[in-house]
Amino acid sequence: MAKERSRRVAERRIASETEGKLQVTDIVTKNGLTKPDLIEVAAKVESLSNHPIAQAVYKYNSRKIDNSDVSEYQEIAGCGIKAKVGNKTVIAGGDRLLHLEDIQHDICDIGDTAVHLAVDSKYVGYIVISDQIKLDAARAIKSLKNLGVEKTVMLTGDNQTVAQRVAENLDLDSYEAELLPEDKVNAIEKLLYRNNRKVAFVGDGINDAPVIARADVGIAMGSIGSDAAIETADVVIMTDAPSKVAEAIQIGRKTRRIVWQNIGFALGVKGLFILLGIAGLANIWEAVFADVGVALIAIFNSSRAL
Repeated sequence: MAKERSRRVAERRIASETEGKLQVTDIVTKNGLTKPDLIEVAAKVESLSNHPIAQAVYKYNSRKIDNSDVSEYQEIAGCGIKAKVGNKTVIAGGDRLLHLEDIQHDICDIGDTAVHLAVDSKYVGYIVISDQIKLDAARAIKSLKNLGVEKTVMLTGDNQTVAQRVAENLDLDSYEAELLPEDKVNAIEKLLYRNNRKVAFVGDGINDAPVIARADVGIAMGSIGSDAAIETADVVIMTDAPSKVAEAIQIGRKTRRIVWQNIGFALGVKGLFILLGIAGLANIWEAVFADVGVALIAIFNSSRAL
């Protein structure tokens, strides 16, 4: 039965496939703004956000930041930040935000994760943010496939270039990029209704919380995960290692197998002694074994899960 169940767990998404140690690797300025000034403006608006990309920009800045002049701050889900710095309107976010605000710019696909900036509707440059794929991410995908998971899918808000590179490096079956939180929910809905198969979703960000709740099994990364994702999840992996997902499946299968062994053994022995009792062949010691003895054997069998 456990084997049959494993075949039904057919599609699984691995999130947090990167180290989570985001770093600024390049700064490109436009329209006369210097790199230090670009970073300072970006750091001011990003200082009010707890998003990993925002924190990477904020920590990279070498100047002392006074964000007391930042007002009308708003985070646009899946896009970026818009705020007033002094009397100037600053936006910082992805290419989607530039199009949303109708900001004229000459480049869209940087080839990596980038924070684009505009001041008073004038494009002033972008900051490239890089991350490394976790060392055990490829092993995690391989382990999942060895366990019978038929399809691994990555759902990400990153751009197509970054998503494609990660998917190819990890040998994922498919991916969907540039997704807003509601897009991720729609994508998981399609997986849920495809061939009536079970779907597990692994995520860590606040944008992943709705998808974690919607999946058959929601898994959150505990160390770097947002509170919303952790509270919503069915399973929390405290070490943030993607390979632990496969280990959790193995533990679950072993536990399920032991449970069914105990149920089958207990019912079988008690059924046998009921028949012996009806026939008048069961004595008091056999009845004790059927009760206490079966319970002890079940306990000893359960201890194998340790």
